[in-house]
Amino acid sequence: MIDTRRRLGTATAILLVAAVIGTVPDGAQAAPADDVTTVVRHKLIEEAVVAADQEMRAAGLADTRVTVTRRDGRAWAFGTAVLVAPQKEGLHPSGWIFIARQQRGDWQVALEGEATFADLAAAAPASVLARGERDAFTTRGTLSANGDYRTGMRLPFALGQSWTLRGGPHGWSGSPRPFSSIDLFGGDQRVLAVRAGTAYTMCKGWIRVVHDRGYTTDYYHLWNNINVDGASVSAGSYLGDTGTDITCGGSASSRHVHLGFRQNGAYVAIATHNLGKWVPREGSTAYEGYALHGSKRVNVGGSLYNYGALGFTEGIVDSYGGTSVSRRSGPGTGYGVVGSIADGATAAIACSSSGTSVTGRWGASTLWNKLTDGTWIPDAYLYTGSANPVNGSC
Repeated sequence: MIDTRRRLGTATAILLVAAVIGTVPDGAQAAPADDVTTVVRHKLIEEAVVAADQEMRAAGLADTRVTVTRRDGRAWAFGTAVLVAPQKEGLHPSGWIFIARQQRGDWQVALEGEATFADLAAAAPASVLARGERDAFTTRGTLSANGDYRTGMRLPFALGQSWTLRGGPHGWSGSPRPFSSIDLFGGDQRVLAVRAGTAYTMCKGWIRVVHDRGYTTDYYHLWNNINVDGASVSAGSYLGDTGTDITCGGSASSRHVHLGFRQNGAYVAIATHNLGKWVPREGSTAYEGYALHGSKRVNVGGSLYNYGALGFTEGIVDSYGGTSVSRRSGPGTGYGVVGSIADGATAAIACSSSGTSVTGRWGASTLWNKLTDGTWIPDAYLYTGSANPVNGSC
């Protein structure tokens, strides 16, 4: 989670190192001030101080894990930085990809989500960042979907399988908001990437995949996880198996994958986004809630069938409790009915136009969508992930 105190960035980290380098806890060894690992470790302690979870605020240097995976001489470094969580129920580790540059003897360290991260990524040499990584890391955006919840993501298991929704929307570390995560298990227990991207091993049992559109997904508690550092993965690539691994902290009483959802460097609410043509919805408290596929509702403990990714110009028919939606010859209820389309069906949209107002699950709308077969249905009865046209105007 990103706090305004994080945005002090590089200068704060350097001052903190100077302040604490002489006060090393018992059992830890002081490192030279020009050691990038030391600087990153102390920056992690800075993160712990402002953590949303009280348990994480007590973290010390022994609770940090820094892995430098790439260097360019003594000038640049890249890797992962993790704050290990206590092994308690509802807790999970915090982790970041970092980029560091040494100038005039001082290391400047930036973590995902900080403004300086994109700046350092843009300046990093090709020996430190591949072109695709640089493109992903320098894309700036807001910390939320900003009204567009389209993801192009499937569920993190094989198409055609059904897995159990073990835990509804909850925080990456349990109860604290945003409710960015869900827990799943079942089928062949093979955990797969929800969309193409670039994968990193954060620690044993934890894989992070950086996608387009500013999205990132985290997969924790894995057994047999892949070991990668910027590997390209496609949608459906194997990442590991559901498990109970807690190498970096937390708790797992039975095997599952803890799936976390991030955007532009921070965890964001997973609700209203689309995964495998399901729309997660929050309950009154963490781990409750449900998922919708059209009008079909699956509560915690129920099974989610992986229909595959919803295309960016597609929608899921949601009749708001009915069994079908009427297709019309034009954009309004005054046009004749020329057929119907079943609740839960995937509809391909050709273009959109304004028409008569219709009220559905997501509210009232005058937007109507022309389907690729030439018929029209109201946007109020079609979940696309956006309240605006997704394929231009007719």
